[in-house]
Amino acid sequence: MIKRFLYLEWRSFFRSASLGKSLVIKFLMGFMALYFMAVFLVMGFFLLDIIQKVAPDKDPIKLINAGIFYWIMTELLIRFFFQKLPAMHVKPFLILNLKRKTIVHYVLGKSALSLYNFLPLFALIPFGVKLFFTGVDGFTIILWIFTLFLISLCNNFLNFIIESVSAEISVSFLPIVIGLGGLFALNYFNIIQLDTLVANGMNAVLEQPVYVLVLVLLLGTLYYYNFKFLSAKLFLDSGLKTKIKEVKASNLEWTRTFGSIAPFLQMDLRLIWRNKRTKSSVWILGIGLLYGLFFYPQPTYNNMPWFFMFIGLFSTGIFLINFGQFIPAWDSGYYKLLMSQNIKYRDYLRSKFLLMTISVGMLFVLGIPYVYFGWKILLAHFAAAIYNIGVNSHVILWGGSFNRKKIDLSQKAAFNYQGTGLVQFLIGIPLLLIPMGLFAGLYFLIGFEWACAVLIILGLSGIFFHKPLMKGITNKYLRSKYKMISAFNQDN
Repeated sequence: MIKRFLYLEWRSFFRSASLGKSLVIKFLMGFMALYFMAVFLVMGFFLLDIIQKVAPDKDPIKLINAGIFYWIMTELLIRFFFQKLPAMHVKPFLILNLKRKTIVHYVLGKSALSLYNFLPLFALIPFGVKLFFTGVDGFTIILWIFTLFLISLCNNFLNFIIESVSAEISVSFLPIVIGLGGLFALNYFNIIQLDTLVANGMNAVLEQPVYVLVLVLLLGTLYYYNFKFLSAKLFLDSGLKTKIKEVKASNLEWTRTFGSIAPFLQMDLRLIWRNKRTKSSVWILGIGLLYGLFFYPQPTYNNMPWFFMFIGLFSTGIFLINFGQFIPAWDSGYYKLLMSQNIKYRDYLRSKFLLMTISVGMLFVLGIPYVYFGWKILLAHFAAAIYNIGVNSHVILWGGSFNRKKIDLSQKAAFNYQGTGLVQFLIGIPLLLIPMGLFAGLYFLIGFEWACAVLIILGLSGIFFHKPLMKGITNKYLRSKYKMISAFNQDN
């Protein structure tokens, strides 16, 4: 049955409407995997030499054991934000004569084969081989590596639990922040010396190998908890019963002043505020507003005026980039219904354009205090804002016509790559790299002020030709409408 599940997932991948983009993403992810494997291999090969040079009088294994606590915390954090938990579309199987435990064991077993679990071995094995040739007992080395591998597996299934807790609250990253932050605080303020406890535990396993059974028992407990949790959720109607809660409706009467696009504007604002994934577009405004504080206070960047444009583009356009790159995938859940209505597609797109324009203007106004660090910064931000409105807003709307991946708005926002395709990787070139390169080239050729003037002129040109540009973009969406409907019907 496991072989059959793998075969069905393989067929689903190659029958997807976004096969081309998926293959490119798989290739890029494979390249990154090979890169990190090579990095860990090199690190493991030279780690013993570094330890012997820095601390020649200390036992290398015990020295590493002293930092295992921090490795566990770091790995959990990385897993939470980057590890995509394995999933399969199980509802079609629930009406067949299949045992639920077989499906759950498959999902959990698939997670155990994740690269995250085996990546540390690429560093530990060469490190262990070099230790063996220095005279360390081979059984001790194997036991130590096996113990670390068990810890990594425990982290894998613990991440399942953290993810399930995160799904129950509105702020998806709150459990991991509170949990790891609390553990770090307990250790940092010497309330409980967790790093010493973990190091002593690792040393005890090496002295008394029977203690490794404690980790085996912990791993079994975590697996059993996840098995029971997933089994309880594995019903056809598990997603039909929803929590009943009071809806706090906001007054959006002010949007009526925008005429025919008001209904779409109201729909977008409610969509943004009522869903986990889209809420990140609101909170990320603060990151964009404060982004300059990471650079402008540092004297190094005072002599790099050409870099101001990148900060300006990112600071004033962060909502444009974060929200705009997934147009119209935000509406993928009801896109077919939307397209069956008697609406003007141009008004639908104009509402998106207006939201992005308002965000750019608001972020520029709120960022005016950056003039404290120099008038050139304010000028760069102004030029970036005009360019974002006149050029980047149209570019990102045009790029959205190539989106073919559905987005589940109820999923967490933090490092969620659902809906990400080749378009999201390539759109950064015209959005950031081209204006940055153009500005830097003009800065070195004709000066800072003239470089800003050119970008302002380009932005104003985009604003002046807004109507014909929107007409062309609308026609592109209309030509792609049925391809989008077909793609959004699939769960990618």
